[in-house]
Amino acid sequence: MPLPKAELHLHIEGTLEPELAFELAARNGVELPYASTDELRKAYDFEDLQSFLNLYYELMAVLRTERDFEDLANAYLARAAAQGVRHAEIFFDPQAHLARGMEMGTVVEGLWRALGRSAENHGISTQLIMCFLRDESAESALETLVAAKPYLDRIVGVGLDSAEVGHPPVKFREVYEAAAALGLRRVAHAGEEGPPEYIVEALDVLGVERIDHGLRCVESPELVARLVRDRVPLTLCPLSNVRLRTVDVLADHPLPAMLDAGLMCTVNSDDPAYFGGYAGDNFDAVRSALGLGEERLRELARNSFLASFLEHDEELRARYLAEVDAYEF
Repeated sequence: MPLPKAELHLHIEGTLEPELAFELAARNGVELPYASTDELRKAYDFEDLQSFLNLYYELMAVLRTERDFEDLANAYLARAAAQGVRHAEIFFDPQAHLARGMEMGTVVEGLWRALGRSAENHGISTQLIMCFLRDESAESALETLVAAKPYLDRIVGVGLDSAEVGHPPVKFREVYEAAAALGLRRVAHAGEEGPPEYIVEALDVLGVERIDHGLRCVESPELVARLVRDRVPLTLCPLSNVRLRTVDVLADHPLPAMLDAGLMCTVNSDDPAYFGGYAGDNFDAVRSALGLGEERLRELARNSFLASFLEHDEELRARYLAEVDAYEF
């Protein structure tokens, strides 16, 4: 049995495996510009974040109905459960779907058909986080938040993702203030390709409670000291960092130094269909490449539950933490 863990940085659209992409394309009469799953998988070789995003958005065309989103989520949950995930806080990108004529309800209700039954079907508790695309306008983000209002019983928080460079967090001050007023939790991608200043801005301007990625905080000792002091969780994605060339090879990843510095790091899969591994694969990879011992892995697993938005059910969080403490490697 794998080490129990929570996954806090997972884009549901990024779990679209080539086989499911072709299955949904056939179901919905969508023609993909690839002759086979093998040819599509070869396209999953990226130069940088933008080259990944181009393919990521292209393949979303196969997602058309509630059933498609349900199938996508169930496929992820089955894989995650097999890798020890006990709780998942799942990102989705509504603007990418609304822009191609989809209804917000189709996306949210489709996902919820799987997430609402994930505890009984997969043994995973789930929460849904709606992300704004930072390379779209602030006005579009506000419109998306308004469109989501009928579904806020299904959505626990908001996030910020997509192309980071040139799109500082301050651009989304207004929509984050509106989300806070609605009682939504707040996270944001910062410090993946963008500078440490974006992390500071996400904290100070957007009021985020967690930083997604945050890798480049190590360039600022002052920022590291702040993140340690305030116990701000970082949702790191090691295999993603290598695949998108943020880190040359996994052996160079700063995760051990970040843990040594006292940072509250977690390990996640980001877009696992594209980046070569799900949550357990990322744990296995850092254990192997970085020589992390059992107690370091246990610390990462504990951090994942401590950083999760389980304040509504502390009993469940305590149960998960007990599972981690009792785990025998």
